[in-house]
Formats: sequence, C-alpha cells, structure tokens
Amino acid sequence: MRSNRVTADQINELLDSAETQEHVFWNKELVVSYKLPSGFPICGRGACVDPANFDIDGRRVARENAENQLWQLEGYLLQSKLHEQGVL
Repeated sequence: MRSNRVTADQINELLDSAETQEHVFWNKELVVSYKLPSGFPICGRGACVDPANFDIDGRRVARENAENQLWQLEGYLLQSKLHEQGVL
C-alpha cells in the first residue's frame, strides 16, 4: 500500500535524528539549525521583545518553526514522488 500522507511521526523522527546547533542573538533570539539526516539544513527560531523575557525554552518555539518548514518540504517531496508514479 502506498502512503499518500506525511505524518507527525515522520516529522518528529527527522528532527529527533538531526544534528543541531544553537545560537543566541541579542539576548533575545534563539536560532536552532537542524542538519537533517539527508544533510539538508533548516533553521527554527524563537524570539521575544524584551530580553528580560528571554527563556531558553525558545527551543520549543524554534522547533515548532522548523517543524512547519519540514511539513512543507516533506509534503512537496511526497507530491513529487506520487506524481512521478502517476498516482496524482
């Protein structure tokens, strides 16, 4: 049976297996670079207005940002594969 959907488990597996690097800018922005298993990098970011409100928990926001990008990339990849197979 062919899969015609991207799942949250796939997205999480890709991000969980990615190498990461984190950088804090201006004491108020966290940028996390994810090197996916394929070697392709994506970045997620989380930021606040006032540096006094900065919390390294911005990792959660940065990951959600990266997840949103990955949904689009994986959706495009699946659409392309299904198109090549003449399914869609």
